[in-house]
This record gives sequence, structure tokens and C-alpha cells, in this order.
Amino acid sequence: MTSPVPGAPARRSAVLLVGMSAGEAVRRDELLRTAASHRASIAFLQQADPSLSAELTRLADAGAETVVVIGVRLAASGPAQSWLRRIAAYWWRERAGHRPELLVATRLADSPDAVATVAAATKAITGDEPGLTSAAWEDVPGHRHQVLVCRGPRCTAKGAEEGLRALVQKLTEQGLGDDDVLVTQTGCQFPCNQAPVVSVQPDDIWYGRIDPAAAGRIVTEHLADGRPVESHRLPRHKKEQADHHS
Repeated sequence: MTSPVPGAPARRSAVLLVGMSAGEAVRRDELLRTAASHRASIAFLQQADPSLSAELTRLADAGAETVVVIGVRLAASGPAQSWLRRIAAYWWRERAGHRPELLVATRLADSPDAVATVAAATKAITGDEPGLTSAAWEDVPGHRHQVLVCRGPRCTAKGAEEGLRALVQKLTEQGLGDDDVLVTQTGCQFPCNQAPVVSVQPDDIWYGRIDPAAAGRIVTEHLADGRPVESHRLPRHKKEQADHHS
């Protein structure tokens, strides 16, 4: 396949656009349209299929000699570009059989229009890149709270990204880091009519209709001061565990 993206080799080459975050997973159609305009295929770093590893395997099995890998981050948050190299390098080292040359763009495309420009600067995978393990990632983190931000399709459509941005900004202002509050983006958390949904663990408190203002209040009142935000709190009816010993 010959790609119109500058910098991509022409002989049996492939172009692969990789959604970096949950934001691209729910904007799959936009990523597909962008890929079609560059004669590219798509993959996702997380939370959607095909995975980066699975798509690289498909392209290698199809005989691609070179694959240009371009990370796309349309959302405001997500993994850094270095993770694209880590995962691509892990696949390259573990691949049995034919391994195409992998050229990874040195920065992320933050819009569909940026793909061609970003593709002009790439760096080859050598196999010497950092692996998937580190001493820093060995232990379960010691945070007091974990905030689960729903990034399902309804929550995303109703503004979850804006709420997430406000949440992270307010945590930074309050001096609360990952050791205090661990923010995790998730798939659907179920009460979609209340979108956008956020839940706080281990407090087992659920919030609905979270806009940026409400997200800020969750940080200052609940996470920093221990007072749940009752105006956005959702009822929680926990099912009791059945007694199987009687």
C-alpha cells in the first residue's frame, strides 16, 4: 500500500493511526474517517479494539515491510507519546517471524489535520526502548481515593472530557497528586441517564450530571475536606451478599 502521508516509504508500506486515550475510543468514527483519507488502518493503545499489537500483527502477516505508526490524541488527556514507542517496541521484540520496520512519529497528532505534518518526523524502533515493567510500577499505589470517570459513549457525548479536565486542574490547584487521588477513566458505569457519571472509591459514592463546576466541588469538598457533594450525589442501593452457609 502506498501512503500519501509524507515520510512514509512507498514500497509495501502501511500507515497506522493509533488512538491514544479513551477519547479516541469513543470517537472511533472520526478516527476511521481520518484513516481513510490517508489510506491507513487504525488501532488503539487502550480501551478499544483492535489493539496496537493486534493490528501490527495483522499488517506484518499481510507482508508489510514498513509500518508508519502515528499516535492520535483528540482528547485533552491521555498517555504520552513515549508509551506508543514502548508498546510498539514490546511487540517488535516479541514478534516471531517477519518483522516490518516500525517508524513511529516523534510527536502526537492532536487533530485530523495534523496527521500529515506529524508523520513527516519519525524514529525507527530498534528494540532497545524501555520495557513494560519498572520498579516504580511494582506496588499497589497508596492513594486515599480513586476517582472513576466514566468515558462511555453517553458520558463522553454529554461532556465527560470537560469535567475530567476541570477535575485534574482542581486537584493540581489543591496540591493533590496520584498518591492522594488516583484518577482513572473507565468504560460505562451503567447509570447512563445521569451522564456524565463519576464515582469515588472506597467511599462508594456516585455522582451524576458532572459539569466542570461540579467536578471542582468534588475535589474541594469531598476529596480535600471529606464532605460529599449532595447536590450531585446519586442514590446507591447495594445488594446484600447472599448467605450460602445456612
